[in-house]
Amino acid sequence: MDENEKQEINEVKTENSNHKSKDKNFGGMLLSGIAGGLIVALFSGGIFLSILNDEDNQAQSAQTEQDISEETQQETNENKESVPTSNVSNENIDSLSEAINRVSDAVVGVSNIQQTSLWEETDAAGTGSGVVYKKEGEYAYVVTNNHVVEGAQEVEVILTNGEKVPADVLGKDSLTDLAVLRISSEQVETVAPLGSSGELTVGETAIAIGNPLGTEFAGSVTRGIISGLERAVDVDLNQDGSPDWTTQVIQTDAAINPGNSGGALINSDGEVIGINSMKIALDAVEGIGFAIPIDDAKPVIEQLETDGEVTRPFIGISAVDLNTVPEQHKQGTLNLDEDVENGVVLAKVQVGSPAEEAGLQKYDVITKINDKEITSMLELKTYLYNNTNIGEEINITYYRDGKEDTTTLKLAEQEEQQ
Repeated sequence: MDENEKQEINEVKTENSNHKSKDKNFGGMLLSGIAGGLIVALFSGGIFLSILNDEDNQAQSAQTEQDISEETQQETNENKESVPTSNVSNENIDSLSEAINRVSDAVVGVSNIQQTSLWEETDAAGTGSGVVYKKEGEYAYVVTNNHVVEGAQEVEVILTNGEKVPADVLGKDSLTDLAVLRISSEQVETVAPLGSSGELTVGETAIAIGNPLGTEFAGSVTRGIISGLERAVDVDLNQDGSPDWTTQVIQTDAAINPGNSGGALINSDGEVIGINSMKIALDAVEGIGFAIPIDDAKPVIEQLETDGEVTRPFIGISAVDLNTVPEQHKQGTLNLDEDVENGVVLAKVQVGSPAEEAGLQKYDVITKINDKEITSMLELKTYLYNNTNIGEEINITYYRDGKEDTTTLKLAEQEEQQ
């Protein structure tokens, strides 16, 4: 075999070898392509399924939210159908309007008429308010404040229709700041229902009705709450700077201005729970008004209507508080030990009084009445007026020349204001 034939045979072998290699490579590539395609298909299918699942989830979530919203709306509609559509606040306002209408015509104006001289016309020296609490036969009865009618030569009651009716002052009491008037019942149509102040709670509604700043604003209504109960307010009757009495009052933030005195403080049922009396009128103080509790006022009103005055126990002494006495007189004049710190020192004992009959003398120091410790003259009066009765016997503990002793005293009727 010559060289040319060998070369041709080698070329043929090489070509066959290349074809086999290509076949192998193509087969490998084909297998790789198929495997890759499957992987891609599976992976793509997973993504596609995931997308489908996400879309399904989103669709289901949206449907769920829609269902919940529809159910909520349905429940709301059902609730709207089952609950009355009237506004609660409006109902409350309507209720208060009814309460006010129940009383407002029974709250009247009161004019204190004084004539300063022969040459001047008689005119109202002051105005206030009053409450018609009773109508019986030809007369109607009005409660107001003592300071509203104090010093009056004549008193007029101004009805809600504008008519002025002359009034008789049946009685007045400076300690409780109450007075009772009597007028003709001819034009009186409304009587205020008296409620109770014993069960009041802080925060409940309080409504003040009266004539602030005179009859020009007659029948004014202010609304607030009960701000405090059993507030102790000192009363200085003789304007000497020392309190003569402590009165228990209702505190309210319902506006009570000059002219409101003697008007009604009512509850949400339209019942009178207090008689408006005082207002702290300081620049730094707002929203503090006071009313006499109706439970305290009722027995006073009854006495003033029937007797013209309030009778109280009387012992017949003048005294000063021990804590106002200089230390040198406590030891030198009264001969008291240092442990005796509180009490009242008798400055005068009235002749023929219960105190004189009980053996009390000037410079005796009263420290107890019954079992109640006495620290001031105000406290002594408060205890006597609130806790004892005329004709009752009380035990008095006192010091004389530094020695403690006791005596029994029978209370008499007070003859004049101490």
